[in-house]
Amino acid sequence: MDPPATPEEGYHLTPDLVDKAISFIADAKQVAPDKPFFLNFCTGATHAPHHVPREWADRYRGSFDDGWDAYREATFDRQKRRGVVPADARLSRHDPDVPEWSSLSPDARRLATRMMEVYAGFLTHTDHHIGRLLQFLKDTGEFDNTLIMLVSDNGTSAEGGVTGTTNEGQFFNNAPEPVEDSLMSIDEIGGPNTFNHYPWGWTWAGNTPFKRWKRETYRGGASDPFVVHWPRGIKARGEVREQYAHIIDMVPTVLDVLGFEPPATIKGVPQSPLHGVSFAHTFDDAAAPTAHRTQYFEMLGHRAIDHDGWRAVCPWPGPSFHEASRPFGAPITADELGKLDAHHWELYHIDEDFAETQDVAADNRGKLIEMISMWYVQAGKYDVLPIDSSGVQRAVVERPQVSAPRTGYVFRPGTQTLPMAVVPRVLNRPVSVTADVEIPSDGAEGVLICQGTNVGGWIFYMKDRRLHYAHNYVRRALYSVSSTEDVPAATSCASNSNPRESRTSLTARECRAAPSSTSTAARSARPTSRSPPRSCSIPAV
Repeated sequence: MDPPATPEEGYHLTPDLVDKAISFIADAKQVAPDKPFFLNFCTGATHAPHHVPREWADRYRGSFDDGWDAYREATFDRQKRRGVVPADARLSRHDPDVPEWSSLSPDARRLATRMMEVYAGFLTHTDHHIGRLLQFLKDTGEFDNTLIMLVSDNGTSAEGGVTGTTNEGQFFNNAPEPVEDSLMSIDEIGGPNTFNHYPWGWTWAGNTPFKRWKRETYRGGASDPFVVHWPRGIKARGEVREQYAHIIDMVPTVLDVLGFEPPATIKGVPQSPLHGVSFAHTFDDAAAPTAHRTQYFEMLGHRAIDHDGWRAVCPWPGPSFHEASRPFGAPITADELGKLDAHHWELYHIDEDFAETQDVAADNRGKLIEMISMWYVQAGKYDVLPIDSSGVQRAVVERPQVSAPRTGYVFRPGTQTLPMAVVPRVLNRPVSVTADVEIPSDGAEGVLICQGTNVGGWIFYMKDRRLHYAHNYVRRALYSVSSTEDVPAATSCASNSNPRESRTSLTARECRAAPSSTSTAARSARPTSRSPPRSCSIPAV
């Protein structure tokens, strides 16, 4: 879907989503004023890229100059004063993968500081626009009787790498840019020309008081702040609840307060049972017992389980990258799994150790064995097995598609952007792209086909009567090739190019009858010339 305006014209996804949400609610209430509504409002924030108008980021100029170590200490103190964490909680250790702020160069600090300023502005911008949605509910008299649940999807993310990046695609392509290159774009961070993500020092600080982050099952990866608001249904105001709850408990809670039992069947089709439990009984009773007693976790082979105030964790490939014996994404063999279960589970009594700071497995062997056994029971019950720790392999594995495998693709103008799973695979291989186009006598220019964005991809286009191919290498370099002669009118042009050779210039070598193509093809129009269509073969030389 194309956005209705450009970033230069002031477009941003978050306010657009809020506008649409307000419109949806208004439409529903106009049709049936007394009928309750359900809204699943999901922003792109604050997932990378951290995009926000500059004035929002500039509000935080200087706020993070003291670095992530100091920020973490200040956050922990604030959490204790506000009762968000227990008064006797201990702050988890300094992460071995995070450099001390004092060890960074002035340039690295300047870059990291700006990236966090942009993130903070992004979060504040999001909060402001969520406030617009809530104000609409107040203006329409719906606010007090609307049950609002606000939660993020995981712990903070470490895909920015140790130094941060102006393009997260570099992380996934194992091509990180040096700090010097990032600094050249420091004034663009947060804008549409970057896919920025902060360094994992801020990731670690963002999960205070816990250790680690997203993709792992320590509490830093699996715990989130959760806000529940319902003035007409909850008498308590501004209180903290310590009972265990999981995101799978949200639906059962909504059904509970509605007094509604989920159907066992719908139109004769048996329905899967809900996995969670309601926490509505805690709304006005801070001392109510926890109903959700057991919860397993598994993420890329990293495993954990919570049960009655205890927590067992089996980190993979290790407690940190620095302490790991294998690279991230390494497979867990049967032999390796046996060793992990025998020697590498950790145990925490989180009723007394909120932030997993003291591994007590050695002193509680019986409890640890009980927890490991319980993990396997839960994993079997909820189809977690077999354990798959793969990273890249999981992403590229063949999956069923809507059409059979093919060697040719035909694209037409005026259609939608296609997802990666159904487009030609041109990565790390030579390809041939054929475009059948009508070129009037006075010439034509424009994009014939493009795959990717301004932070990585390739484009095949006409400009100034010449044929051009450009390869954007994860925003770090732009390789291009162009024809050395004008493309004749009423001609079908083909470019046979190898991105690895794209530094060289292209020269038209011959024109011949166009063959039937079984390679990647992009077709936008048929030539109208009565003469036989010709193909201009333009190989790299």
